[in-house]
Amino acid sequence: MTQVLSIRHRLALEIARKLQDKVIEEHPLKQLFWECTLRCNLQCRHCGSDCKKQSLHPDMPKEDFLRVLDSIRKKRDPHSIFVIITGGEPLMRADLEECGCSIYEKGFPWGIVTNGFAFTEQRFKHLLQAGIHSITVSLDGLEDSHNWMRNNEYSFKKASDTIQILASSDDIKFDVVTCVNGKNYSQLQELKLYLIEKGVKHWRLFTIFPVGRATNDPQLQLTNEEFRGLLSFIKQTRKEKMIEASYGCEGFLGNYEGEVRNHFFACQAGVTVGSVLINGAISACPSIRSDYHQGNIYQNDFLDIWEQEYKLYRDRAWMRTGICENCKYFKFCRGNGMHLRDENGNLLFCHLKRITEI
Repeated sequence: MTQVLSIRHRLALEIARKLQDKVIEEHPLKQLFWECTLRCNLQCRHCGSDCKKQSLHPDMPKEDFLRVLDSIRKKRDPHSIFVIITGGEPLMRADLEECGCSIYEKGFPWGIVTNGFAFTEQRFKHLLQAGIHSITVSLDGLEDSHNWMRNNEYSFKKASDTIQILASSDDIKFDVVTCVNGKNYSQLQELKLYLIEKGVKHWRLFTIFPVGRATNDPQLQLTNEEFRGLLSFIKQTRKEKMIEASYGCEGFLGNYEGEVRNHFFACQAGVTVGSVLINGAISACPSIRSDYHQGNIYQNDFLDIWEQEYKLYRDRAWMRTGICENCKYFKFCRGNGMHLRDENGNLLFCHLKRITEI
């Protein structure tokens, strides 16, 4: 199956490429992830961080991260930078509300990514009082497939209860994310109807990349046919306009670009997205598990590193090797997402090949 871009897609992609060139040149920091803990109350099959209830690495003291924010806001408008607290599971921190309140008081909007297992009405009330702006909840299928993924028989109910609480509130923006895999692929239509019934307006669907616990688990991967089916499902769901579905930010998708998400593909890791990891490492998207760190908050000023480093992220000519070397779509894709590169810089897999190969 040969991929031939339509004239409409080529024109749109050229415009998007030039706009991305400008963004790379300016590299405005828009999202800052804080990996606040590696503790988690679940042991999910696909976890890229290999988190456990008792992490070998202690939580980062909130004061250490707040010093990063103090440095940033001396030179940047804090209201323009969204702080996303992730983990591990952020709700494992008893002081999460204190962390959020301090972040909010410094002028930064903030949100969390959660599995919902420790979420309650009371916790939600406290988070709102701490100024939380958004919450992302993971739901990986209907009850059987979600519980299988999360290795816990109560996880589906907990996540569903969390979604119900959020959908009943006018005070929070939230979305649901689903990692589509071989077990829940056949449930997508039912899951869509379930989320619509729950009142969910925004739904992001991802595929699982082979790192961490997912490295050697073939059940978590889609076949090429299923991957194309997923994209077609998202495209059709968007046409129905009952729920805003979108494919995750990863991967150049050829003629599906502009059809399955609200933007054209451009990996923003190190361009508009930065992160502070649990050990103080200054990085980009926290999904990047290979060591592409640029510094450390305990030795470096974050904003100095942001302005002076990140060359691997902003000039990706080095990625033009292997299957990317002679690819005529490299100028649009720029080597795929940074999280799909191993420690040697090799590409783990190509989304376009998954679309075009039988």
